[in-house]
Amino acid sequence: MKRIFLFLLTNLAVMLVLSIIISVFGIGNVLDEAGVGLDLGALLVLSAVVGMTGSLVSLAMSKFMAKQMTNAQVINQPRTELEQWLVRTVERQAQQAGIGMPEVAIYESPDLNAFATGMFRNDALVAVSTGLLQGMTRDEVEAVLAHEVSHVANGDMITLALIQGVVNTFVFFLSRVLGHFIDRVVFKTESGHGPAYWVTAIIAQIVLGILASAIVMWFSRIREYRADAGGAALASRQKMIAALERLQASIKQPHLPEQLEAFGISGGMGHGFKRLFMSHPPLDERIQALRSMQ
Repeated sequence: MKRIFLFLLTNLAVMLVLSIIISVFGIGNVLDEAGVGLDLGALLVLSAVVGMTGSLVSLAMSKFMAKQMTNAQVINQPRTELEQWLVRTVERQAQQAGIGMPEVAIYESPDLNAFATGMFRNDALVAVSTGLLQGMTRDEVEAVLAHEVSHVANGDMITLALIQGVVNTFVFFLSRVLGHFIDRVVFKTESGHGPAYWVTAIIAQIVLGILASAIVMWFSRIREYRADAGGAALASRQKMIAALERLQASIKQPHLPEQLEAFGISGGMGHGFKRLFMSHPPLDERIQALRSMQ
């Protein structure tokens, strides 16, 4: 969940900054020649430019942001036997998966957590928490590393960025249509756009962006099953199952507040409507999928 949270947060920030710049400088006129109706074609092009820019900038910044927000320390020269083992394990798995050697990092956190991020398959970052290293056996850590390397090999962050870009495009487009409607119907602006258009559009963009994130979360849940299968292939199915069972046991222990559990590799718990916004499927479903694998 951590890499998804960082990506979405950066994406939202970039989108809002671009929207404010457009509103302040009047860039990208989307009205027709009479200045009354919307030029939907021009609006769609502007929406695609802003939407894809927000997503791709977020992807490009993902590794830097992850390091900054978690204070992850990259292992350049292993100093301990554990660090040597981590680097060797990721190197072996990366070779098996056919990708370039990722950067390997450790960050301070009591959570059993890990993440992988980066714009390119051959220039990624794999990071693990101190809590995960202390709370799991080496076999289980190996499986978690294999899961993260599989995310990189599957190109999940790139695909996520493209999906987010398409979602951004429609969010930007619909928010401007709604802003135009409110400006014309409620505030009776006859030509051009008044302040109501920009205020409504920005608020609608935030609300629609949150609702549309359910689409991104749906993809995220699908890719977790693929990464579990990839982890099982790189480590072993039993090690992957054991790692997920360890995560499941740690979630049941009330050592973390609920708002922090959502940032764990397991993605926390969710039921009903909340499940739509879960980045990870429930652990018992992931374990059952691994046990059912041929």
